[in-house]
Amino acid sequence: MKYRIGSFLVAVAALMSGCAVAPQRPIAFAAPSGTTQAEKVGIAMTALPKVDTSLPGAGCLLCMAAASLANEKLTSYAHSLPAEGLPHLKNDVADLLRKQGVNVVVIDEPLVVDKLPKATAKGDDIPRKDYSSLRTKYSIDHLIVIDIQQIGFERTYADYFPTSDPKGAVTGVGYEVNLGTNTYEWYSPLSIRISTDGKWDEPPMFPGLTNAYYQALETSKDDLLKPFRG
Repeated sequence: MKYRIGSFLVAVAALMSGCAVAPQRPIAFAAPSGTTQAEKVGIAMTALPKVDTSLPGAGCLLCMAAASLANEKLTSYAHSLPAEGLPHLKNDVADLLRKQGVNVVVIDEPLVVDKLPKATAKGDDIPRKDYSSLRTKYSIDHLIVIDIQQIGFERTYADYFPTSDPKGAVTGVGYEVNLGTNTYEWYSPLSIRISTDGKWDEPPMFPGLTNAYYQALETSKDDLLKPFRG
């Protein structure tokens, strides 16, 4: 019986490892060459998330409830903050590329990636979704996407117990897809965490954390725009 249980667990572990998907590797942005400048490059953003407080590590329901209560004032304050500058990122990218002679199309509506069909091909540098239909929809050859997934503050937990002070946080990814081949041409993960220089627990305005938050916004904007500066 012990042998059978052990064999079963080994089989399950092998199956799970076989199903694991390797993270997408970063890909450096390649400036457009003279032979490709006639192609159109679309620039889109996903819908920006609400400015909020994230509490990773508070895994169980009771842990999350306790952590949420302990950080209630900070979360309420986070909801009052603007995502300053981030909504304009696609236009900033467009301006930088136009200066390099790139034919740019800014897509007004938020891109809903979840509604795209799954990609049939698998392999290195192939998205899980199939973006190729956007080639005809927007008359573009390449698509640059800015996908901001988290804005606000982050405080890590181990169940009920905080393991860090809150930090200003922005998480996301920027990428470019060749719509003819449905492959990544640029891929840049973003994970910005900025600590306060002094005390953080100063409600109701949290001046130290507010400064860290705006630093996180500026750093994230600089990181995402840097590849397009030429």
